[in-house]
Amino acid sequence: MVRWWTITRTELVRLFRDRANIFWILLFPLLLVLLIGASFGGQVETRVGVVVEAPDSASRRLVTAIDEREEVETLSVSDSETLRDQVARGTLSAGLVIPAGLGEALAAAEPIQLGYVGRQDSTALALRAVVEGAVSDQATIADAAAAAAEATGRSVADTTPVAQRLAEDGAKIRVSASEVTPEGGLAREFAGLGQFDLGASTQLFLFTFLTGLGGGVALIQTRRYGVARRMLSTPTPTGVVLAGEAGGRIAVAVFQAAYIVVATWLLFRVDWGQPLPTAVVVLLFCLVAGGAGMLTGATLRNESQAGGVAVGIGLVMAALGGSMVPVEVFPATLRSIALVTPHAWANRAMAEIVRRDGGLPDILPEVGVLAAYAAVLLVLATILLRRTLTR
Repeated sequence: MVRWWTITRTELVRLFRDRANIFWILLFPLLLVLLIGASFGGQVETRVGVVVEAPDSASRRLVTAIDEREEVETLSVSDSETLRDQVARGTLSAGLVIPAGLGEALAAAEPIQLGYVGRQDSTALALRAVVEGAVSDQATIADAAAAAAEATGRSVADTTPVAQRLAEDGAKIRVSASEVTPEGGLAREFAGLGQFDLGASTQLFLFTFLTGLGGGVALIQTRRYGVARRMLSTPTPTGVVLAGEAGGRIAVAVFQAAYIVVATWLLFRVDWGQPLPTAVVVLLFCLVAGGAGMLTGATLRNESQAGGVAVGIGLVMAALGGSMVPVEVFPATLRSIALVTPHAWANRAMAEIVRRDGGLPDILPEVGVLAAYAAVLLVLATILLRRTLTR
């Protein structure tokens, strides 16, 4: 007599006999996580390349002043040509060329031209204002040092450190900002995420559901090729066959989800939050995906129908449920509509776990809804598959 776990194991073996699945299940999800993280994730410092033709104390002070600006990092570049090439390629956000004799020009109050390299985008324009502000500050210090040297008869080299200390210790204009829009809290939550954290959790639900729905194709093949009838002709009870087929759909979804969690944690250091609530949410969503795949396999007639339904419904539900764009940025009406999808509840739970360090008690409503989805889909799919196999 065939055991249910034998049927489940066979479904996993069939999954990887199709070599195309190696790309779609193993490689493509990681590529999307990498693309989303590289494009939108994290807070990366803006990098400004600096070419110093003849280093002196004035050029060092200027570079330090720029580097101390918030979220700006300066990198030394060997020459102007290399600087322009790196800015053009996007390796650097902007560049600054400090010519020789900067300190002498500032001390003598003589004009000197610095070169700024930037693309025609908002980042380069904003960085130009930052660089101009730092240059202006250094010019003010040089003017103060020159005036002090003239009044006291001392050298500019002696008065410059004093002017520098006075500039650092002097009164600063401070601007306090407060966020009054609803998006303020969301911005703070996203700011606390790692570069790949947001994309990893949303893509997990997208691909797990797609893979679960795709499992319906294998179930249709089992029906069409007479495998199910041959199993039922043996002493194997109908319930064992149904449990094995359900287990196969769920096992495929669990493999997909577990692979994404482990691979993103190892490769991208994704923070998945506390293990227990994360495991509960992911496992319940795998049950939902397995039930959905079993339902399509029990009701549709051929593989092409199942493939089209899997891609169409899977992508639409993922988009509506926040697996492509966070639900929080949706209009209020669309956020309410999104709650018809299990993706929205799963993404809400993971947002609580990852963004706000929530535990299992904090996601009980989402867990309850996902459990209800899983129960309804699995019971309905089992009834329909039993009817189809025994008809």
